[in-house]
Amino acid sequence: MPPNNQNVTLTGLARRFVEDGLIEESAARDAFIQASNNKIPLITYLVQNNLADSRGLAFSAAMEFGVSVLDMSSFSPDMLPEKIVDEKLIRKHNALPLFKRGKRLFIAVSDPTNIQALDEIKFNTGLSTDAVLVDDAKLREAIERFLASSESSMGDLDDSDLEDIDIDGGEEDKDDGATVAAEVDDAPIVKYVNKILLDAIRGGASDIHFEPYEKAYRVRYRTDGILKEMSKPSIKLAPKISARVKIMAQLDISERRVPQDGRIKMKLSKTKAIDFRVNTLPTLWGEKIVLRILDPSQAKLGIDVLGYEDDQKQLYMDALAQPQGMILVTGPTGSGKTVSLYTGLNILNTEERNISTAEDPAEINLEGVNQVNVNTKVGLGFAEALRAFLRQDPDIIMVGEIRDLETANIAIKAAQTGHLVLSTLHTNSAAETLTRMMNMGVPAFNIATSVTLIIAQRLGRRLCSCKETADIPKDVLLAEGFTEQQIETGFTLYRPKGCDKCTGGYKGRVGIYEVVKITETLANMIMEEASSIKIAKQAQAEGFASLRQSALEKVIQGVTSLEEANRVTKD
Repeated sequence: MPPNNQNVTLTGLARRFVEDGLIEESAARDAFIQASNNKIPLITYLVQNNLADSRGLAFSAAMEFGVSVLDMSSFSPDMLPEKIVDEKLIRKHNALPLFKRGKRLFIAVSDPTNIQALDEIKFNTGLSTDAVLVDDAKLREAIERFLASSESSMGDLDDSDLEDIDIDGGEEDKDDGATVAAEVDDAPIVKYVNKILLDAIRGGASDIHFEPYEKAYRVRYRTDGILKEMSKPSIKLAPKISARVKIMAQLDISERRVPQDGRIKMKLSKTKAIDFRVNTLPTLWGEKIVLRILDPSQAKLGIDVLGYEDDQKQLYMDALAQPQGMILVTGPTGSGKTVSLYTGLNILNTEERNISTAEDPAEINLEGVNQVNVNTKVGLGFAEALRAFLRQDPDIIMVGEIRDLETANIAIKAAQTGHLVLSTLHTNSAAETLTRMMNMGVPAFNIATSVTLIIAQRLGRRLCSCKETADIPKDVLLAEGFTEQQIETGFTLYRPKGCDKCTGGYKGRVGIYEVVKITETLANMIMEEASSIKIAKQAQAEGFASLRQSALEKVIQGVTSLEEANRVTKD
């Protein structure tokens, strides 16, 4: 605590906030000192450091000054006046121009005492300025949306983070004269694309979509599994944005007729780097580019945070402890299969073990693991990589995906000859994984004697802490799959509400799993080539919860909503 804390006399807004119970007096003194030292408004300091609720601060300030609070969510970025106030002033003072009437400019501010902002904007624009009080958190969000959607802002970006990052491309070196010229000539585009990537990382997005259409261009982020539009630059900028992303991924910028794959490494600091997997696709109106954000730190989160139930976690840990056998993780693209596999590899990654992986491409870099990118153009497929691994004295092998009979047969032989093999398949459930391998042509006996564990998974959105209770009739709950015993025991259902800290009432995602151990009974059914329906019924009879049952358990625990459970799993 600063030594002069007790010497500070709280007046004005600071005193009002204490009287309204928004912050303790001692904390208010500390905040007042720190805000003064940092030369930022007190309200901004309180919100940025999560010391007080931004909405409560806005209404308290409104009562103190006898003014109204404007809801910034009612303003679209397209409605705001462009090119009136320089972006540096907007960021410096956390002030946003709302509308202009004659010679008067109305400015959104969160701190009504910020006279310097009004004076400086008045001096630079030559217009009279009037303050409009708004919620600080919503104001900052509105400023980001406004600047991201404004073409004029791209050349004036003044984000210090943009100066510190370092960009590395893929494996091939295509740094010719045309590339250098493009990077120099399009400096505003360079900053704009960097900012899009940084904002996606900050917002916890998993994918970025750059999409050209006939009369519009949009940028969307996939956050918590849901796509949301974040920016709409001019369609005239589409070729430049595409060229910039392709330069970063070291792709051929002159080739626009066929899809291309690349990779970008963004070094945010000496210890923090984020990888992007890049794919381009020629469409009717230009190249659509999708970037998958790959954060290596996800593999080191630990198995406890992935969402496994206790019994499911124990089954996975027991399978990882086996000296041989095959663990299969299944699910659609984007369901978290890679994170589940790498979490297991991270547990197994010790000095005593030789671990090799074949992937297309390697999404998470893990020190101590020998990772190979398959390259079919030069004859290095999954099967070829596996054969090489078996001559490299392996203990554990991870195959990115079993796509064909040859790869499946080699992986199974490895699992039968003293190696632990981990891999993925694109199927909807554990039982369908077994029948899919049979349909590939793998002998049933080999499947029954090699596969030890199957994990089918999905990702569902977590409810934010702002969630509210939901009242759902018993007959509806029974129809959705809840049992009489669960309903009689009693539980509280929740639904999304929505607040400033979440997106539509959800924040983050949680894994929903079906974990099936191949027991003696199931192995016999596999050798008899039973259907996936019969295998699934037997698995449930042996106590292995289906994806639907696991999703409903997350609903009972209050982790997610019934609507979200229905979105990701439905019988």
